[in-house]
Amino acid sequence: MAENQTALSALERNWEMVTLAVAEVDEATMVARPNDDSNSMSWLIWHMTRVSDRFIHFRLTDKPQLWTADAWHDQFNMPDDPQEFGLGWSDKRVAVWQSPPKAVVMAYFYAVNSVVIEYFNSLTERELTRVIPFPALPDTMTVGEALGNLVWDNIAHGGQVAYLRGYYRGIGWHR
Repeated sequence: MAENQTALSALERNWEMVTLAVAEVDEATMVARPNDDSNSMSWLIWHMTRVSDRFIHFRLTDKPQLWTADAWHDQFNMPDDPQEFGLGWSDKRVAVWQSPPKAVVMAYFYAVNSVVIEYFNSLTERELTRVIPFPALPDTMTVGEALGNLVWDNIAHGGQVAYLRGYYRGIGWHR
């Protein structure tokens, strides 16, 4: 299952990039938005983590999400709605979102990433080819195809976090 390990390696490198990008960023920078049409680093990390949590638990394993099972929603001062992950939020809603401290955002990020690693390491060829319902066209896809979407989403948002780090503080973290 080399494809499985390749995808996991891409995720882990992305997560390392996000961790390094925010390592020396203060709370004010974490919540800053460069303009009214953009997200903050905190929001992006929260969103990509929610996508992963929901994706693995709701879409692939039918297990409770960490968001609700471990009461992360309380630490984010948000409802326990397991289907809330930021998709379709308006600029106004993003603007009023209140991020918890960076330590909480990153602790949730690390907790979910650990579960994702466990899931990837448990995959069998049979599981990768299992067909699941999917809410967008083509209506169904294999677990392997769905995981491709998860990797893409994480890398897209991880890149946005790294870009914002460079925008606010320079690229000094990535040498």
